[in-house]
Amino acid sequence: MLSRRSLLRTGLSLAAIGMLQACSSPLRRPTSPTAAYPTMPLQNQEITLLACSGSLPSAAQRQHGIDRLQQAGFDVTNREAIDRQYQRFAGTDQQRLQDLNQLSQRQDMPRMLLAGRGGYGACRLLPDIDYARLCPMLKEAGTQIMGYSDFTAIQLALLAKGGVGSFAGPMLYSDFGGRNISPYTMQQFIQATTTPDWVVRSQTMQSVNDHGEGIFWGGNLSVLSSLVGSPYLPDIRGGLLFLEDVGEQPYRLERMLQQLYLAGILQWQRAIFLGDFAMGRIVDAYDAGYTLDSVIAQLRQQLKVPILTGIPFGHIHDKTTLPLGYPARFNSSENGLELQFSDYPVHSTTGLTLENLLHNNL
Repeated sequence: MLSRRSLLRTGLSLAAIGMLQACSSPLRRPTSPTAAYPTMPLQNQEITLLACSGSLPSAAQRQHGIDRLQQAGFDVTNREAIDRQYQRFAGTDQQRLQDLNQLSQRQDMPRMLLAGRGGYGACRLLPDIDYARLCPMLKEAGTQIMGYSDFTAIQLALLAKGGVGSFAGPMLYSDFGGRNISPYTMQQFIQATTTPDWVVRSQTMQSVNDHGEGIFWGGNLSVLSSLVGSPYLPDIRGGLLFLEDVGEQPYRLERMLQQLYLAGILQWQRAIFLGDFAMGRIVDAYDAGYTLDSVIAQLRQQLKVPILTGIPFGHIHDKTTLPLGYPARFNSSENGLELQFSDYPVHSTTGLTLENLLHNNL
């Protein structure tokens, strides 16, 4: 009986050639959208858990996340990863690294790699990931890689070292395992991972009327800025850079943005997209009137690049799912913002319904 990998090789041979070539070079300007990632076969419903960062302290919450995914028809593997704890981390550096590198020893790749949670620690793994073996396998199989927050370090490194895209989207602990799971988040997760040409819209009025295209990339601002000067930050020119963060005072956000500006990264982009920064009650310690709006205004004075706001993603309850490292088009106006994504891996909808994910909601 043929393995899934053999079947994929037959069906995706032409696309795989282009993808394997891309795996050895950094991303630059986007190419025209192609059908490189058709809908995958029905039989693979495996989600492999990764715990690259902080520990997941509540056993009940961990189990709730697994239960919900199983209700939706997924086979959840590598569960032991989310039970580990070493200092503040979900296991030692070697254990967390092994979760990634052992994938290259498999015959068939999973449908999805799902991050357990964020926190801190993923950056410690970057030098020892086996990119040369892992990246071509992930791309050939069309494996979806899902997470955000500290997991941004893994996502950016895979993109920089192997041209492997991913998804900024819900994680096991805080989203699938959380109390009062968000119907909006789950519906967006389903649609983004099963629908070609996914469209995200925001009704936030934009400061400029503009349109364009590029590789949509980025993630957590703190993590991204920490990788400046390293080989793990993608070299993307003419891209659509997305940023979000949590728990940072306005001046700290500006300092990180200034770091990207001084490094020339912001100037290289076609447009910059700001998600949610979860400011809540955070007030600048020196000037209560210095807000996130002040930071954005300063950045707009410095840059000719359009800065667009209102992307519904970040450390928030209701979040969309965003393909990262794939082509996208945008349109902005006083009526809002629209992003259309293309050329990312999608999978069958069989068994994956909002009703199943919300069953026995806490």
